[in-house]
Amino acid sequence: QVQLVESGGGSVQTGGSLRLSCVASGYTWRYCMAWFRQAPGKEREGVAGVYLPTGSTFSADSVKGRFTVSIDYAKSTLFLQMHSLQPEDTAMYYCAASRAACNLDLITYTYWGQGTQVNVSS
Repeated sequence: QVQLVESGGGSVQTGGSLRLSCVASGYTWRYCMAWFRQAPGKEREGVAGVYLPTGSTFSADSVKGRFTVSIDYAKSTLFLQMHSLQPEDTAMYYCAASRAACNLDLITYTYWGQGTQVNVSS
């Protein structure tokens, strides 16, 4: 069974930074992992992901220049480094894995973590 466990969330002020981690187990690394987030009353949206065969990354326009996604294959861990956090970034952040495709479409992802909360205050 694939298990994804997120950590690193917390509360910061506007402009602060956080690094989220997602430890994966039981995953064959085929072939994409990504971060999603969901704020109360809003739809879950894709944030950033990694195409595992090459390590190539992609991200949503809303976070480009502020968030960086990376993968440590040896530690089976996906990271999301977040800088210049804004109140609009407040959400539950989820780690997800796909064996079928690589994009930021919600339907693509089969495996999900339980989420880690990020709160950004003004």
